[in-house]
Amino acid sequence: MKQIGFDNEKYLKTQSKLIRERIETFGGKLYLEFGGKLFDDYHASRVLPGFEPDSKIRMLLQLKDQAEIVIVINSGDIEKNKVRGDLGITYDLDVLRLIDAFRGNGLYVGSVVLTRYAGQAAAGAFQTKLESLGVRVYRHYPIEGYPSDIQKIVSDEGYGKNDYIETSRSLVVITAPGPGSGKMATCLSQLYHEHKRGIKAGYAKFETFPVWNLPLKHPVNLAYEAATADLNDVNMLDPFHLEAYQETAVNYNRDVEIFPVLNAMFTRIYGSSPYKSPTDMGVNVAGSCIFDDAVVQQAAKDEIIRRYYEALCEKRMGTGSDEAVYKIELLKQQAGVTDTDRPVIGAALAKEEQTGAPAMALELPDGTIVTGKTSSLLGPASAMLLNALKKLGNIDDEALLMSPEVIEPIQNLKIHHLGNHNPRLHTDEVLIALSICAASDSQAKKAIEQLQNLRDCEAHSTVILSQVDKNTLRKLGIRLTCEAKHQTKKLYHK
Repeated sequence: MKQIGFDNEKYLKTQSKLIRERIETFGGKLYLEFGGKLFDDYHASRVLPGFEPDSKIRMLLQLKDQAEIVIVINSGDIEKNKVRGDLGITYDLDVLRLIDAFRGNGLYVGSVVLTRYAGQAAAGAFQTKLESLGVRVYRHYPIEGYPSDIQKIVSDEGYGKNDYIETSRSLVVITAPGPGSGKMATCLSQLYHEHKRGIKAGYAKFETFPVWNLPLKHPVNLAYEAATADLNDVNMLDPFHLEAYQETAVNYNRDVEIFPVLNAMFTRIYGSSPYKSPTDMGVNVAGSCIFDDAVVQQAAKDEIIRRYYEALCEKRMGTGSDEAVYKIELLKQQAGVTDTDRPVIGAALAKEEQTGAPAMALELPDGTIVTGKTSSLLGPASAMLLNALKKLGNIDDEALLMSPEVIEPIQNLKIHHLGNHNPRLHTDEVLIALSICAASDSQAKKAIEQLQNLRDCEAHSTVILSQVDKNTLRKLGIRLTCEAKHQTKKLYHK
């Protein structure tokens, strides 16, 4: 059974309470920069076992009547079709997904902001699309000298050129599809415009990581560095917090570096700054909700290894860098972990060596490891999936779960009508075939019923899987790593 070390209910209560208090501190209007994933924070759920992926949205729902959502997106990211790696969709499509998700939860989405707008054609087309869907859109522009020329930034030639975002609620949550979208600049621009209109408003930052009241080299904070290796974020002690309070607190380099500038901006807007340190700006209680540090540390160490393999695969596919790999290698050393700490890696490699073909391994909740090999009918992911379901359902290993009468038409469709050259069934096709068989076969039905028990299981593949298989395993909640190699030497891999 999966161990937990994080009190999610305590988190929901104390986090919403702290945000309410911060709203009152600023006289009833707060711009809250919301970092990380709101609906599906799987990183947090992996490194803080017990944290639910939708915890942030559930926390916001406790502030539903006060909250308004503003989604910001960098116009340059629209132009270059930047993709959100965990979902495989572009940032502009993710904006639409986020709007639907917020509305589906009963939260009010006020508008979308195109940041760093400089006439990008794709950004203009996206604005037209949003407005045709009834979504209000505002534009914010690049500011020459940002962020150092404070006099120009905090003026009508700087923030003053940006569109003023019309809001109606006391809590304005500024969120985005990913990092680098301009959330902080949007908040500060609004503070400038609100002040010019005589409206008192404040700013705060909600970032789950790094956890400010855990040690600098705690595995949870190291795992955050691993997750942001491509951004070159570095955790560090907050020198401003130490000087002001004689108390150590962990922050990250970008916030520490920008704080003097932010402080000067606050002073220019308000006449004085409400904060003495970048840590002061934050509203995050995650650290105080950990009740089993050993469980959390182990989970974070596992995440560092997963991030390492992800970085290796990204480098192999041309979307990553040597620097990210080197950085996570260093983090592995600091956390004291090696690849042998992930048992599925050795099991998969051993199966590949035994069979001479790509293989996979999966660790079940009780620690048992099952493997899957490549065959004429199934790829290693599909074989592993079926073997895991048999093991979980106490089904005989030799049992035939899928009827040839179901499989053969699928293969025929793939080869003769859909133009595929590989007759092997992908994981999604296997699950469809298994579901059909379950209607008349009790063992297939029993296997399907085990799918829920695969959530949070660890798996490793000796080759980079197809996007189809990756997506299916992700939807099942399986935590996948892959060796950084393709099954074939072809240049194009679907």
